Amino acid sequence: MAVFTEVSSKEASDLLRRLQLGELLALRGIEGGIENTNYFVTSEQGEYVLTLFERLTFEQLPFYLHLMKHLAHAGIPVPDPQADGHGEILHTVAGKPAALATRLRGKSQLAPQAAHCAAVGTLLARMHLAARGYERQQPNLRGLPWWNETVPVVLPHVGPGQAALLQSELAYQNHVAAGSGYAALPRGPIHADLFRDNVMFEGTELTGCFDFYFAGVDTWLFDLAVCLNDWCIDLPTGRHDGERAAAMLAAYQAVRPLTAAERELLPAMLRAGALRFWISRLWDFYLPRQASMLKPHDPTHFERVLRERVQHPVHP
Repeated sequence: MAVFTEVSSKEASDLLRRLQLGELLALRGIEGGIENTNYFVTSEQGEYVLTLFERLTFEQLPFYLHLMKHLAHAGIPVPDPQADGHGEILHTVAGKPAALATRLRGKSQLAPQAAHCAAVGTLLARMHLAARGYERQQPNLRGLPWWNETVPVVLPHVGPGQAALLQSELAYQNHVAAGSGYAALPRGPIHADLFRDNVMFEGTELTGCFDFYFAGVDTWLFDLAVCLNDWCIDLPTGRHDGERAAAMLAAYQAVRPLTAAERELLPAMLRAGALRFWISRLWDFYLPRQASMLKPHDPTHFERVLRERVQHPVHP
């Protein structure tokens, strides 16, 4: 999260009044991330997060916001977008599409242990099953078509070895996606970005997850692979952590067992998850946008993860 668009106290106060949430007590910009403008908002009635969407359009946003509503009503601990008197949860602030959602308690666990990874596995499986009844459709906008479009854009910015890996892995993922095994993978709405900083804990109790603005309909296995690539690796090296991965996989499968096709394609999806975030971090690093509080992520991290996934495949 970052601040691309400045929001005044008056603009925040006006939104709170429209939503009948009382008077503004505090407004503070949130650092970190690279997609949207975010503020913590304190009103007379509670704590909220205000998000102004910098890339997503008014037409795209109902998918994300109503998915959050759907999951919240199903008992999944996610931020609940607040509606105005007409039931609208998509608003306009400072000329941008915006949403105000409840703020989760707890804090991110950036050094997770097996118990934290198990809690994430349980949450992810519950989310997948709860989202089956969600009727809106939107593809994962950072899926394979986007990779195919974006790799040629970032290639001029990388060295020969990196370019070779990007091109060979992209060809491999296109081959996987054309196969019958991939077509058999269960799918539905996924979070697609459930990293350590998007989940809240109090001790080992998982209190919620947020930042659904990369969500889309894709394979559940890809969502699980994204989690394994962040929660269950050694960050400095990108190497697989077997204990944490086993805890996450066991907890996930206790709620929703993997199919035979999923077990077979897990190594390929772990590579896909690493490729997706390497591409997006290269794009954000070399083709950045201006923001008053912007810290782009190091793209070489997911290059290391991808190389590890290629050289040391992980089987469930």
